[in-house]
Amino acid sequence: LEHRSRDSHSCPEVPVRKEVSGSGGSTSYPCTFENCRGRELLPVICPQCQKHFCLAHRHQDDHKCEKLETPKPRMVATQELVQKIVESKKNAPTSKGRKGAKNSATAAKVALMKLKLHASGDKGLPQTERTYFQVFLPKESPTSSLPMFFSSKWSVGKVVDWAASQASLKNNNNVLTAKKLRLCHPETGEALKMDAGLQSLLSLPDSPLYNGGNVILEYLDNESPGVDVTAYILSS
Repeated sequence: LEHRSRDSHSCPEVPVRKEVSGSGGSTSYPCTFENCRGRELLPVICPQCQKHFCLAHRHQDDHKCEKLETPKPRMVATQELVQKIVESKKNAPTSKGRKGAKNSATAAKVALMKLKLHASGDKGLPQTERTYFQVFLPKESPTSSLPMFFSSKWSVGKVVDWAASQASLKNNNNVLTAKKLRLCHPETGEALKMDAGLQSLLSLPDSPLYNGGNVILEYLDNESPGVDVTAYILSS
């Protein structure tokens, strides 16, 4: 307690300048950000650098805080993955797009015949609703992939739950802090929205999913946009 005041411990930080207005003698607290003339009736102190700011400059980014932390390694990795996905879409050859899509559709039709012989799923589903995928499982799984079928009327979230059950995977999607089991696109690696309908993804004009094609199942952090597909399909 003996050295709690600024004067007694020779505080190097900018001292608080209190100004008293002419009317009523009320105290105001000037903003210490360069060239800012803002004032507040109550102190607004940055918890990191302990300096006073106006409401417009109260956040670390806004006042260029000298103690602003650098991005965490996981965030850097996430940003790199986002950039990789963006670049893969940007560098995709436009002239061969339709030819590539036609080849993917043809390959899926051939694979579909094999999948129908071995795929597991809800036997009660009508044949007209069944959509077949070779599901590539998370890296930590002892099995690389399994053939499964789902209803085209299901959401991605329900597909994930059913696939997790079929492959005996831990599913903590209802736990806020846990990694989430996500379904990812086999070409872009992008994590598909959980509320998206499977039928709508099969009907997309660009980069659709194919009945008889591949999908990737992986545990992702909440902020992760997807996976690197080469770690799954090409290496299997």
